[in-house]
Amino acid sequence: MNYPAPSPELDLGSIFPFELDQFQQDAIASLNAGRSVVVCAPTGSGKTLVGEYAIYRALSRGKRVFYTTPLKALSNQKLRDFREKFGFDQVGLLTGDASINREAPILVMTTEIFRNMLYGTPIGQVGISLVDVEAVVLDECHYMNDRQRGTVWEESIIYCPREVQLVALSATVANSDQLTDWLNRVHGPTDLIYSDFRPVPLEFHFCNPKGLFPLLNESKTKINSRLSKRGGKKGTVDRGRSGRPEAPGIIYTLSQLEQRDMLPAIYFIFSRRGCDKAVAEVGDLWLVNNEESQILREQIDEFLSRNPEAGRSGQIAPLYRGIAAHHAGILPAWKVLVEELFQQGLIKVVFATETLAAGINMPARTTVISTLSKRTDNGHRLLKASEFLQMSGRAGRRGMDLQGHVVTVQTPFEGAKEAAYLATSEADPLVSQFTPSYGMVLNLLQTHSLDQTRELIERSFGQYMATLHLRPDYEEIAEIQRELTQIQEQIAAVDDNELAVYEKLRQRLKVERQILRTLQEQAQKDRQEQLVMMLDFAVSGTLLSLKDKNITATLPITAVLVAKSPIAAGQTPYLVCLGRDNRWYVATSVDVVDLYAELPRVEVPPDMLPPPELPLKRGQSIRGNEETAAVAQYIPDPGEFLPASPEVAAQLCRVTAVQEQLETHPLHQEGNAAAIFKRRARCIELEAEIEELQGRVGQQSQRHWEEFLSLIEILQQFGGLDNLVPTTLGQIAAAIRGENELWIGLVFASGELDNLDPHHLAAAAAALVTETPRPDSKVRYELSNEVADALAKLRGIRRQMFQVQRRYNVALPIWLEFELIAIVEQWALGMEWIELCENTTLDEGDVVRLLRRTLDLLSQIPHVPNLPDSLQRNAYRAMQLIDRFPVNEVME
Repeated sequence: MNYPAPSPELDLGSIFPFELDQFQQDAIASLNAGRSVVVCAPTGSGKTLVGEYAIYRALSRGKRVFYTTPLKALSNQKLRDFREKFGFDQVGLLTGDASINREAPILVMTTEIFRNMLYGTPIGQVGISLVDVEAVVLDECHYMNDRQRGTVWEESIIYCPREVQLVALSATVANSDQLTDWLNRVHGPTDLIYSDFRPVPLEFHFCNPKGLFPLLNESKTKINSRLSKRGGKKGTVDRGRSGRPEAPGIIYTLSQLEQRDMLPAIYFIFSRRGCDKAVAEVGDLWLVNNEESQILREQIDEFLSRNPEAGRSGQIAPLYRGIAAHHAGILPAWKVLVEELFQQGLIKVVFATETLAAGINMPARTTVISTLSKRTDNGHRLLKASEFLQMSGRAGRRGMDLQGHVVTVQTPFEGAKEAAYLATSEADPLVSQFTPSYGMVLNLLQTHSLDQTRELIERSFGQYMATLHLRPDYEEIAEIQRELTQIQEQIAAVDDNELAVYEKLRQRLKVERQILRTLQEQAQKDRQEQLVMMLDFAVSGTLLSLKDKNITATLPITAVLVAKSPIAAGQTPYLVCLGRDNRWYVATSVDVVDLYAELPRVEVPPDMLPPPELPLKRGQSIRGNEETAAVAQYIPDPGEFLPASPEVAAQLCRVTAVQEQLETHPLHQEGNAAAIFKRRARCIELEAEIEELQGRVGQQSQRHWEEFLSLIEILQQFGGLDNLVPTTLGQIAAAIRGENELWIGLVFASGELDNLDPHHLAAAAAALVTETPRPDSKVRYELSNEVADALAKLRGIRRQMFQVQRRYNVALPIWLEFELIAIVEQWALGMEWIELCENTTLDEGDVVRLLRRTLDLLSQIPHVPNLPDSLQRNAYRAMQLIDRFPVNEVME
C-alpha cells in the first residue's frame, strides 16, 4: 500500500513501545490517508490497537472518538480499560440509563446508543451530537450477524456522516471483502485490512478417557491418523454400556491440562447448570499456589466486605482455590470480579457459557470446548465454524504464551472426526439481519421524505447481499433481453397491420378446414349407415370403394364386386372384388368405404372366377391376369362423377376462397411467413420468462422496503402516522427504544399507567419488557391489584395489535407478562436481595437482567414527549427505587 507516512505529530514508537504487526501498520496508514478501515483478523491478534491509534490521533488533534460495542458489559469493560490507559477524565460512558462524562473526548457506548444519536440529526449531517468527532470505532463488527442487534449496526453505518472515519473491527469472516465493498458504497473510501496471522499460534488437542492427543496431522490439514483408525476390537474409543463412546470426566481433563502446564483455561459448557455443576464437581481441587492463594483471599474478601450480598452460594470457596463459573445467571458484579481475577492469572479454570467468547477480554492459555453441538430453537445442531473459532480464539495470551491450546472433548455423540472438521473449517460469512422496526419508520419519517427513506433502506447490507445473491438472475434477464431484442429487430421491418391481416387469414383457414373436416365426417357417418343396407342388395358388377388395414394401398381402392362367398349362417359374407389396379381382393362389409349405386354396373363375365390360390380370407389379395385386366380397365374413378353433399361442397368452396386469399398475400409470396410467426411466438415466450424472473427478483430485492411499507400501514391504522407525518402517538413511539416501540407507545398513550404509584409503575413497566418465561420459572409473590387491573385493561389493545400484525405478516413481539413481575414490585418496595432471590426459581443474573430491562424502560419515560408530568415523575421515582446494588452498575 502506498500511503503517506503517519501523522508527524504522533510518534508510534512512544505510543506502542513494541514492533507492530504488518496489518496494524497497514490499518494506521489507511487511517492517516483519510480512509475508513475494516480490520478483519483472528480473535486476540491485536485489532483493538487500531482503534486505540484512532483515539491517540484524535486526542493529539483536539478531536473526539466514539467507541461503540455490542454489549453494555463490553462498554463497561472498555470504560475501565480506557480510563487506565488515557486518563480518568478523558473517557465518558453513555448507556440507556447512565451518562458519565458525556462531553469527554473518548465516549464509549453501545452501538444502539450511537444509532439513536444519529436518529436525532438529518442523516449524513454531523448535527450537534457528532461535533468534533473524527472517528467512530465499531468494535466486534461481526455482531452484524446477531439476529436481535444486527440491524442497529447496519443503520449506524448507513446514517453515519461520510466525513467521520469508521474503524470496523471484526473477527475473521468469510466475506470481509463484501462488507468492505458495501462500506465503500454507503459510507465512503474504505480499505480492507485482512490478516489470518495469529501472534500466538494455536495447537488443537483431543481428549478422551485414554488421554490427550494431537487432533490434527503435522500439516494441520486433517485429522490425526491415530484418532481416525478403526482397527482392533474396540478401536481407539472406549464405549460405555449404551454402546456409545464414553466422555472423559472434567477432573480427568483438568489433570491432563495441569500435567502439561496448560492452565489457566476457559472450559466452555453450553448451559448455566452445567457450569455450576462443574464448579461443584471440581471444587475440592486446589489449582493455585500459596502466593496466588494469598492475593486471591485479599481481593475476594475486600470485594465481599464492600458487597456482602454479592457472594454466590457454592462459588466463594472454589474461587479461593482458583475455580469459577461465568454465565448469564450470575450477578454482574460477581462476573466482573471473576473477569478481573482471571486477567491477573489468579483463576486457573473458568467454566463458562459461550457468551464469554463474545468480546469480553479474558484470554487464557487454553480453551476447552466440552461439546461440539448445541441446543437451539430448532433442535440440536453442530457448532458453526465461526462459533468454534470465536471460542478457540480465546486461547493464547500475547506476550505470555508461546502457544495457545484448544482442547476438544469426546462425547457420546461427537468425536475426533467432528472436532477435526471444525478445526480445519473456514469462517462463516456475515449474513445481514436487517429488519425494519416501528422506531426506524417513525424516526426516519420525522426528518425525511418517503423517497429519501426508501433510498436509505435500500443502502442496507441486506439489500447489498440480496443484489449479489440475485446477480445470476439479473444476468439471466439480461441474456433473455438480448435474445428478445435480436428477434424483434429481425421482424421489425414487417408491417404490424399486414401481419395482423395474414394471421387473421391463417386462423380463419384453420377454422374453415376444421368445419370442412367435421362436415365430411358427418357425411361419412350418414353414408356408413346406408352402406350396411345397400350391401345386402349389391350384385356382381356393383362399384365399391375398399379400405382395410391389411390392404397396402394408401388410398381407398375402387373395385367391382365379382361375388359374395357366404361364411356361416348369420354372418356377413366375404366380398370377392377386382380392383382398378387388376388385383383380386377379399373383403368384408367393414372394409367398404363407399358403394356407388348411382353409377352403371360394370359388365363382369359370368365365368370369371378368382384364381384357386386366392384364400377366401379377409385381407387376402393376388394379382389378376389378362382376362381380368380387360374388365379392370372399365372400372371408372367414381370421384369424377360423384357429387359431394351440398353442405360439404359449399364448405369446400369457402376453404378454397380463403386459401386463395392467403396465397396472394404479400407475406406468403415472400416465402418467410412461417419464420416470422415462429419468431413472434418466441418473442411472446421470452417476454413471459422476463416477466416471471423480474417478478421473482423484485419480490426478493424489495423485501425490506415491503416490510417497511407494512409497518407504515400498521402505524396509520393505529394513528401513529397521518399522511406519513408522525402524530402525537407517533412522536411518543419514536422516542422509545424497544423491540416493539408502537406497542409501548400505545400503552403510554392509553393513560392506564398515568396514576400508578412508583412501585406499581415499576412492575407494569416490567410487564412490557419481559419475555414469556420458561414453564418452570416461578415467583412466590402475588401481584398487587392496582398493577393487575391496569395491565388487564391493555389486553384489548394487545389483541387488536396481534390481529393487525398477523394480517401484515409482521412478527414483532407484544409482551404483556403477568407471571414474574411481582418480584419487581417487591424490589421497588425495598425487599433485601437475598430474600428476593429465595422467593423465585430465577437465577440471580436473570433477576438482575429483568430489573435492568425495567430500569432501561423507566429511564426513557422522562425523555418521551407528550406524556403527563405525573407519569414522568413517577417513572423517575421508580428508577430510584430499583437502581440499587446489585442492579446498579457502579462506575467509580
